[in-house]
Amino acid sequence: MAKLSLRAVQKLTCKKRDAWWTVVLVDPVATRMLIVMARFRFITPNRVTWAALFVGLGSAALFLKGDTQSLIIGAALYHLSFIFDCIDGKLARLKGNGTVFGGWLDYVFDRIRVLFCALALMGGQYLRNGDERYLLAALLVVFLDMLRYVDALQIYKMRMSMRTKIEKVTREKKEAELAAAEAARGASGEPAAPQIQFMEDLLRENPEAEAETLKEQAEAAHVVDLHAQFRHRFPWYQRFRQALLRSRIRPHLISGIEFQMFIFIVGPLIGRILMTTLVSAVLLGIFELVIMYKFWLSTRDFTTVMEELSTAPTQAGTIAPHLHRGRHRRGVQDEFLVDQRLVDPRPDEDPYFQPYPEPYTSYEPDAWEPHAQTYTQQPVEGYVLPVHGGSHAAGPYHPLPQEQGYPGERESVG
Repeated sequence: MAKLSLRAVQKLTCKKRDAWWTVVLVDPVATRMLIVMARFRFITPNRVTWAALFVGLGSAALFLKGDTQSLIIGAALYHLSFIFDCIDGKLARLKGNGTVFGGWLDYVFDRIRVLFCALALMGGQYLRNGDERYLLAALLVVFLDMLRYVDALQIYKMRMSMRTKIEKVTREKKEAELAAAEAARGASGEPAAPQIQFMEDLLRENPEAEAETLKEQAEAAHVVDLHAQFRHRFPWYQRFRQALLRSRIRPHLISGIEFQMFIFIVGPLIGRILMTTLVSAVLLGIFELVIMYKFWLSTRDFTTVMEELSTAPTQAGTIAPHLHRGRHRRGVQDEFLVDQRLVDPRPDEDPYFQPYPEPYTSYEPDAWEPHAQTYTQQPVEGYVLPVHGGSHAAGPYHPLPQEQGYPGERESVG
């Protein structure tokens, strides 16, 4: 096998934006180890992930001993474990053999490693010193690590949902405008897909450019900016972000990676575990609050964009008319429920919406009318008859199989 180029491997496998700890202390070592490991076919990304877990568990065993020498060796092993954790993804990008299962395995093993190392590090110090503050520190580390990654996944999910809804509404509005134009001209044709771009994608591809410049140069007819309010309130952030991105460092300076490295590497090396844990927890909490604040401003931008795209007046903040007194009479409520805005959302309106299965599949409105002489369906004990237009009616009852259950929401981690 020919010798790989270090610069080419770095360009192919290193992320465009990454944590400063990874950029400064991990990538220079990981890419050189990757060049050697890529020569062996038996070394796969999943096996490297397993190696990272075992090395991390070895670090936890040394942390449990609690003496100075064990803490130093344990910190070195934890850093090596994190290097392996970065190599598995780089190896997958280099050889193109990454899998969805491998991404899930990497995520789960990261959480297992943090859990065992936190319990071992703080538990070892508690056994040596009898200081109960170490037990509280262990709970704090596990809780913040869980909160950080759960919050990141949920925010990512909500951002993708907002983008999907904007694209859907924009497409429907464009199709309606084209249909009206074609009807006016008396011609028909296939409506063209609307061109829409998001400012965050443009800035990711051109990190040195200004937002206004990219908006003017964009080829799409509509550019959506879901960070307009944040950028307006903090104009210096763009320059700060550009300065960091020149070195591939992302603006989120204290993320889950730095939080782990300070606790499991810096703390044991300097012998100040409690102090390092407290400082790291405070810094992580501050940056998480900033991310939540930025996401809140993004949701306000999303609401503004949706109001601009919507042709109907918004009903937000008002009480539905059929809930007022006197609106419960027969016929009034049925007429109101015809309104399409009250129809249950379809699956394509929300990519994460999954309706519950219906308890019956057919409906015979006359089967249980008072004037009916014969009944084609027998009432089932415990089955509540649905109410329709003030009269009771029931259809054939089809119980769900026990093993079917209710569909739940499933998240995947890439």
